[in-house]
Formats: sequence, C-alpha cells, structure tokens
Amino acid sequence: MTQSRESLISLSDTPYYHCISRCVHRAFLCGDDRYSGLSFDHRRQWMVDRMRYLTDVFSIEVGAYAILSNHYHLVLYVNEREIADCTDSEICERWSKIYSLPPIVLRWQKGELSSEPQKEVALSVIAEWRKRLSNISWFMRCLNEFIARKANKEDKCKGRFWEGRFKSQVLLDEKALLTCMAYVDLNPIRAKMSLSVEESEYTSIFERIHGKSHHAENKEENNSKPLVKFIGAAHQCQPQGINFKLIDYLELVDWTGRIIREDKRGAISTQAPALLSTLGLDSETWLNLANDFGKDYHGAVGSLEELALFAEHTGKQWISGKNKLRRIYH
Repeated sequence: MTQSRESLISLSDTPYYHCISRCVHRAFLCGDDRYSGLSFDHRRQWMVDRMRYLTDVFSIEVGAYAILSNHYHLVLYVNEREIADCTDSEICERWSKIYSLPPIVLRWQKGELSSEPQKEVALSVIAEWRKRLSNISWFMRCLNEFIARKANKEDKCKGRFWEGRFKSQVLLDEKALLTCMAYVDLNPIRAKMSLSVEESEYTSIFERIHGKSHHAENKEENNSKPLVKFIGAAHQCQPQGINFKLIDYLELVDWTGRIIREDKRGAISTQAPALLSTLGLDSETWLNLANDFGKDYHGAVGSLEELALFAEHTGKQWISGKNKLRRIYH
C-alpha cells in the first residue's frame, strides 16, 4: 500500500531527505532525442534556476543535486528555525512569489480588516502557508509543476510529464547523509555522462568545486541561497551545516569517481581517503553504497537506533532494508 508523504517525513528525527523525480516514458528532462534529433540540455538550466528560486522562497536548502536525462536527485535540508523566525508579513511576501494572495490577506496587509473574525481567517491562511513553506511535498510540487508546464509548452503537448509522485529517502544520521550525497554527486559518472567530478555539470559537486553549476556564467545563481555548507570542526559555532570538511568530501567523491569510471576495485584500501575511516566504512562497502544507495535502500536510512526512533515516531512496525543496514550503519 502506498504510504502518505507525511508518514515518511519526521523532522524531529532528521531535517535531511533524498528526493527523486523521474519523467514518464519518452519525456526528456534533458539530453538528446535520438528519434527527433532534438537536444533538451537547456532544460537542466530550467531546473537549476527554479530550484534556486524556490530555496529563496521556502525554508528548504539543497545539500546535493544531480540533473540527468530523464530524472533528477535532490538532497534537501529543512530549516525549521528559518521559517519560525519569519513574521506573518514575511510569510505573505514569500508566498506571493509563487502564488497570488487571496483578497482577505491583501486587505489584512493593508490594515483594512476591522472585525476580529476576518483577522482570524486571514491569520489562519497565513499559518497554513507557514507550514507549507517548510514542507518538502510543497517544494517538490512547485518545482515539478513549473518544469512540466514549461516542457509541455515547448513540446506543444499536454499530459503527464513526471511519473506519479516523487520518491524519497529519510537520511537519519551523518553517515547516511554523506553516503547519499556522494551517491547523488556520482550519478553522471555512473551513467557515463562525465569522466570526472570536475566535469560533471549540473551537479552539486561541480558547483562546490567551481562555484557554479555549469561553465556558462549565471549572475542570478550567485545571488541565490548557497548549498548547505560543510562546516567541519567549526560546527559548534555554526547554526547548522554538514559536520565534515569540504576538502575531505571532495577527495572522497573524486577518489570514488575514478574507481567507478575505470572499474578498478582491486588493491585500493591503502589509497582510501581518510574520511572513510571517520565514517567507519571499508573501501568495498563504500563503493557498493556509492553505486547502489538509491536502488537498494528505501524509506529510511541510518543506524538501527535511529531507525527504531523513526519507526516509533511515524507509527511503523518495520523499516525496509533493515537487515542490510544492520551490517553497514552500526
């Protein structure tokens, strides 16, 4: 039975989630259509621009992303503190960037509501928007609907552009988060779209290396909310971030990408990056995760303790892949 999205989200357990959306058969997010000869690579910039725009509206940030020919990956961070600090007027301003405001809220903004019941109605609407602006489902809806309409208009067609609803994984601890981010960043190399992470355009690893998502200049991109930061040893002084050093993460992903590309798995343990030891993973386990994380693990990923808490908080009796996770995330 399909589970509701609310049952898969538990911000009390983790603010990090891996989301995947895939196009319907024969629809192109980007890449070349061998039948028509048309190229859809420009749509990757649509994705980046819209994603950037929405992170400025929502209290949701991007930790990792990869845009491929018929699907994309996002690792999202829900920043509850940011939305809690917003005033009601700021919530209205944010919501107006994606939807038109109803008359009663417009009148509330101008101070034209005289009766308390009317004010209560306006404030209840704004309170609902506040919830939505930290809601992953609403973020993905605003991203996917915009891209679908734009693609269908360009293709001069109607109908579904995306397969059903998006898929998601709950990332319950830092080991699961870092593994998932690496899996996302290595997608173009696994798909043989790129030879190295330095060349993997429209990925977060490319952006972290070059300061932008692709080679072409885009001034708007530089003014948008940045990717979730690696804060390393300074994490105690930071409000939030990924508690590893960026240079260590880049080394690990680059090392993994070279092995995947060359398909060489023998005698590599002595060359393994230091971050693997920090994560408590051997080379072979890490390489299997980097290849199969999105395929072999569903629902929630983390230590058995974290999985037990997540199951308790979401009313689940069983977590998919629990036996596999027992051998890895101990």
